[in-house]
Amino acid sequence: MYTSLYEKLLNKEEKLSLVGLGYVGMPIAVAFAKKVDVVGFDLNAKKIELYKSGVDPTNEVGDDAIKATTVDFTADETKLREAKFHIVAVPTPVNDDHTPDLTPVAGASQILGRNLTKGSVVVFESTVYPGVTEDVCIPILERESGLKCGVDFKIGYSPERINPGDKVHRLETITKIVSGMDDEALDVIAKVYELVIEAGVHRAESIKVAEAAKVIENSQRDINIAFMNELSIIFNKMGIDTQSVLKAAGTKWNFLKFYPGLVGGHCIGVDPYYLTYKAEMMGYHSQIILSGRRINDDMGKYVAENMVKKLIAADKPVKNAKVAILGFTFKENCPDTRNTKIIDIVNELKEYGITPVVADPDADADEAKWLYGIEFDDISSIKDMDAVVLAVAHDSFKQFDKSSFDAMYGDGQKIMIDIKGLLDRKEYEGAGYSYWRL
Repeated sequence: MYTSLYEKLLNKEEKLSLVGLGYVGMPIAVAFAKKVDVVGFDLNAKKIELYKSGVDPTNEVGDDAIKATTVDFTADETKLREAKFHIVAVPTPVNDDHTPDLTPVAGASQILGRNLTKGSVVVFESTVYPGVTEDVCIPILERESGLKCGVDFKIGYSPERINPGDKVHRLETITKIVSGMDDEALDVIAKVYELVIEAGVHRAESIKVAEAAKVIENSQRDINIAFMNELSIIFNKMGIDTQSVLKAAGTKWNFLKFYPGLVGGHCIGVDPYYLTYKAEMMGYHSQIILSGRRINDDMGKYVAENMVKKLIAADKPVKNAKVAILGFTFKENCPDTRNTKIIDIVNELKEYGITPVVADPDADADEAKWLYGIEFDDISSIKDMDAVVLAVAHDSFKQFDKSSFDAMYGDGQKIMIDIKGLLDRKEYEGAGYSYWRL
C-alpha cells in the first residue's frame, strides 16, 4: 500500500499536502509542485488570498514563482482529504516562561486527523523535543481520524532546515534528514523528499534521533553566539574592539567564525528551550545551554544601556532623547518580525523615557503593528536625531554612506550604535562620531 504511494504521486494519481504555508511550508509546497500535485493548506485565509493573487509575503520564493506554481492554495481543511502524503510545517514557539508551546502542532494534528484517509503518510517538520511526534501527535491523529497508526497510516519526521532570507542555502541544496516509524515508512518518505532535495537525504535511525538532531543544530549555534556576546561584553570593558579580535583570531584554520549579535527568530532563540524542557522532565537541569540562553536573551537590554551611557558621555539629556532604530526584523533581508530581539531595545529605551522611531523598509509593517504596536517611520523622515541604532544588516542599509547618516542627526555629537558592525569604525570615529558596536 505504502510502497506504491511514491509511484502514484509521480503519476499524479495521488496528491501531496502541505499543512502550514509560512517561511518553511510555502517553499516546500512550491518545490514539490514542480514534480507532483500539491494541496497547500493554511488557516490564514488572508495569506491564502495573497498566494492566490500571486504575491509572496515571505519573499522566500518571490512573486513570480507564486504566480507560476500549480499549488492548490486553500483555507478549506476538507481539501486535505484529496491528499495521501501530508507534510506538517507549522511553527513551534515557546511561551513567555520559555516552555514549549505545542498548540500549533497539536492544532495542525487535529485538523489533519479530521481529514485523514486510510493509506496516508504523515511527516512532521516542526522543531520539537524528542518524543513529540510519537507521544503527542500520533494520539491526536488517531483520536480525530478513528484510524490506527501503523495499520491505517504511517508517520515520519523530517526536520526543516530552511534558512529564511538565505538565497544560497535553499531547500534544494541542504541535505534533508528523514525518518520513519518503520522501514516501509522511511523508504517512501526518503524517496518522496529525494524528488526535490538535490543535496540528497540522510536516513536517521529513528524519529527520536531526527527530532534530537534538529534541536541540537540550533542549540549549538546559540551557545557559540552566546560565547561571542560574552566576549563582546568583556572586550567592551577593556576598550578592545571585538570585531578586530575576531578578525585576528579567524586567521587560524580551525577557529569557528561566529559573531556577537541579537539572537531572535523561531529557531536559534527557541529550539534550545525545547531541549532543556525535555531534559528537566528527565531530571537533568541544563548548565551550558541555559547559561547561553540567558546571555543571548539579555543582549537587547545591554545594547540599550550602552547607548544611554553614550548619551550621558555626550552631555545629551537621556529622557526624551531622539533615537532612531534602523531595522526591526529578526534577521537581514527577511520581512519577518516575529521573535525579533529589536523589541527588547525598544522596551529598554522606554524605561529610560526614550521613545525611539523605528524604520524598516524590508519588514512586514502590518505584522509589526499587530504584534508589537510599532508603527514604522519612513527613513527619509529621520532628522535631528541624537543617536541612531543600525540594528539589522539589510542590503538596503548597506547602500548608505556617511552623508546618508549625517543627514539623520541634529546638533551635538553624533552617536552611532552599529550592532552588526557594518560600518568602518575608523571612518566614523575620525569624523567625530561617538561609535559603538558589539
